[in-house]
Amino acid sequence: MMTPGTRLGVYELVAPLGAGGMGEVHRARDTRLGREVALKLLPAAIAADPAGLSRFEQEARCVAAVNHPNIVGLFDIGREGPVAYMVTELVDGSTLRGARLPVRKVTEVGAQIADALAAAHAAGVTHRDIKPDNVMLTRDGRVKVLDFGVAKVSPSAGDEGLTVAQTAIGSVVGTVGYMAPEQVRGEPMGPRTDIFAVGALLYELLQGAPAFDGETPAEVMTATLRSDPADLPSGVPEPVRQIVHRCLEKDPGERFQSARDLSFALRRLAGSSTAALRLATQPRRADWRLALALSALILGGLLAGGAFRWVGSAQDGAIDPIQLTRVTSDRRNELAPSFSPDRTLAEDHDCEGSTMTTASGRQFGDGGGLPTSRPGTIRVQNGQTRARIDTTPAEE
Repeated sequence: MMTPGTRLGVYELVAPLGAGGMGEVHRARDTRLGREVALKLLPAAIAADPAGLSRFEQEARCVAAVNHPNIVGLFDIGREGPVAYMVTELVDGSTLRGARLPVRKVTEVGAQIADALAAAHAAGVTHRDIKPDNVMLTRDGRVKVLDFGVAKVSPSAGDEGLTVAQTAIGSVVGTVGYMAPEQVRGEPMGPRTDIFAVGALLYELLQGAPAFDGETPAEVMTATLRSDPADLPSGVPEPVRQIVHRCLEKDPGERFQSARDLSFALRRLAGSSTAALRLATQPRRADWRLALALSALILGGLLAGGAFRWVGSAQDGAIDPIQLTRVTSDRRNELAPSFSPDRTLAEDHDCEGSTMTTASGRQFGDGGGLPTSRPGTIRVQNGQTRARIDTTPAEE
């Protein structure tokens, strides 16, 4: 391991940040721009192999073209003597290794990881090594996906320099326990390979243990190929369980079609409260009771409406026993009519001299005490004549 103070081009090592099978990572200072960066030193085996180094540089250029806030920024790649390195932004946070997060935060983190992968997949890059150590969570809660330097770049019409021999070098890249079945078997990989790894990562965050475990790497790979993970804790809502288990399907065709689909599903859950998630997973045993109550409410409304109409009709019959016949065509409300001496005709004159006459087959009123110009109420509405007769004797 290189020591602090070592210079690689314009970069000066400050302190080690970690080491793994794919090299060492150091905090370094960019003496040219005066900023701190993360500097990763590639393993000597990759740096010494021309084909491996060419592939790495090609992939690094592709990743640098993916501009996404959830992907760590790649600033530079270079070589100093036998040492090859890449320079990225320095992330202020910690990896997800050993992290314990509430369910809602796990769904938010998963959605951000899926967003990052969707951007990479759109650029033709498959990560192939998603795991807790390669995902950081900043102090302000933002996800940063790391280590795209070992990603697989899909050949395209514009990638003339990318040959089958070059892509074959990284065909076994991955971490046991997060590798998809097709990755374990050495079969062709694609975006859904990354989706499996996201499922394994989410499972571990929710369970506190790996989805596939064993005493040896061979046992873990066997479990990946043949076994299903143990059930998640009862506190994990059913919609979250379904998403995780769909990511972990053995058959790539049964997983989410794309990282964007996975992101959409997780964001829908992240936008819901925990209480809403739990409610959505409860058995619907009382649905028939709710339906019965709604039916009773509707039936009650119909009965009440019918009763109201019946009462109204009864009242109309009580106040309007007289059968009236219109003999004019004016349609308006008439108030304070004058009655004929025999009380079989009622007239009302408006200010313009228009007259409305209503005839009855019998006398208006009770036949006594009703003057010829007795005020009453005769209404003509929508072509139907209705009468309310006040039979109280007029005051002298």
